[in-house]
Amino acid sequence: MPLMVWNEKLSVGIKSIDDQHKKLVALLNQLHDGMMAGKGKEVVGNVLKGLVDYTTNHFRYEEDLFTRNGYADAAAHKKAHADLVPQVVEIQKKYEQSGPATLTIQVMNFLKDWLTVHILGTDMKYGPYLIAKGIK
Repeated sequence: MPLMVWNEKLSVGIKSIDDQHKKLVALLNQLHDGMMAGKGKEVVGNVLKGLVDYTTNHFRYEEDLFTRNGYADAAAHKKAHADLVPQVVEIQKKYEQSGPATLTIQVMNFLKDWLTVHILGTDMKYGPYLIAKGIK
């Protein structure tokens, strides 16, 4: 069973960003499924690395849109991104040092909750602004 299910309530109304959010949800679910199935360090480790890399690229994509379109709340949004990065890097570092035992359900729930709250709160704020600027 997936840890997180995408639904239209999570849509910011911009296809490229919604598609990226769907990919983040899929990666989170792959990580969760691998952890729950007791998959080897290599499989779960690769998915965790993919999640970290994709999240970094997604943040960069959003922040570039903010810059190009003069989004007023860009600094606060970038700070929310910057606050998460060290936490996720720490999860990855602990995983690499200690193995799958460090990926607990609490870690999975932290990632799911952060993603949900970030999309429903912070990301929903920029949707109407960017759509009004012609971003679809």
